[in-house]
Amino acid sequence: MKVQVCIIGGGPSGLLLSQLLHLRGIENIVLEKHTREYVLGRIRAGVLEHGFAKLMREAECGERMDREGEIHHGFFIAHDGILDRVDLHKYSGGNSVVVYGQTELTRDLYDARDRAGGMVVHNAEDVALHDLTTDRPFVTYTRDGETHRVDCEYVIGADGFHGVSRKSIPADKIREHEKIYPFGWLGILSRTKPVSPELVYAKHDRGFALCSLRSQVLSRYYLQVPLTDTLDQWADDEFWAELKRRLPSSVAGQLITGPSIEKSIAPLRSFVAEPMRYGRLFLAGDAAHIVPPTGARGLNSAASDIYHLYHAMLDHYRNGSDAGLDAYSDRALARIWKAQRFSWWMTTLLHRFPEQISYDQKLQETELNYLFSSETALRLLAENYVGLPF
Repeated sequence: MKVQVCIIGGGPSGLLLSQLLHLRGIENIVLEKHTREYVLGRIRAGVLEHGFAKLMREAECGERMDREGEIHHGFFIAHDGILDRVDLHKYSGGNSVVVYGQTELTRDLYDARDRAGGMVVHNAEDVALHDLTTDRPFVTYTRDGETHRVDCEYVIGADGFHGVSRKSIPADKIREHEKIYPFGWLGILSRTKPVSPELVYAKHDRGFALCSLRSQVLSRYYLQVPLTDTLDQWADDEFWAELKRRLPSSVAGQLITGPSIEKSIAPLRSFVAEPMRYGRLFLAGDAAHIVPPTGARGLNSAASDIYHLYHAMLDHYRNGSDAGLDAYSDRALARIWKAQRFSWWMTTLLHRFPEQISYDQKLQETELNYLFSSETALRLLAENYVGLPF
């Protein structure tokens, strides 16, 4: 098979780029290691920047998002028993975010690729990238015991942190930056009415908590837990009891509990690989960078990569210019590092760190007090939360 672009990874990043390129007549194929059911079973972020929402509409995949997604003009930060609201609309120049689950977003992208007859290959195993520094790269994979080859002009690595794409770059051609946080997030999904119409980020002496939602009948809650904790240690009743302890009484009293329909523990890390290009291979999303979920930058950072790649590819195939492709890594990394800074700041501000000394605790308190006493500080928070310009 021969295509112009071979995309490794059938998550939202790869599917979004595939759809955008298809609409502009750029032939591509997506190779995904897992089944579609597995991909759609992954529970991930649900807060979309306004720029991401705009990109979904450009991909002709935004109809259900606009119909069922919730527009949020603010969020809350709970601390010291009180609840302070960050008015995104006021402090970001009228912008907002869309609350729409990644699972639903991915389903919309799959449906769009199906309608367009897009080539998405699932159960693609033993994927290998070849001749990336030549003008004739190719990708091989096996499916049902048979080996296949895809000849292409460019390869896009959107296959996540553990994927083959980044690992295909020689060690002396890439530099990795990583920070591992000494805790994780225990998250549950429940078919219950959300405790708040907007997200609640809670700083507490017992640890961080987050009250989020997927819809008005589907709630997502998180607790900061030690990395040594396991799911066996957290029965549903114990989770709800601990969550209530970390929330202001005004919020805890409104909490509706119920059986969890999904439960998981995710470690927190910050990671960036640079550059994001090696020959004809371009990295995007988690294949190149990861942020802690505090501040909801992960999926949104991937969307900015896709924006830059999409326009660079358009410039190449329509105008014969490689300027966008040559500048891709620098442009993408400039925004990624800003997202890294914001996620690190939010994580540092709201979490309880092991062996935290009193000095650090007082700085956290001072930072929060300053935040809600300064409109300048609130503007900085709001403009980062709704998303910096692509």
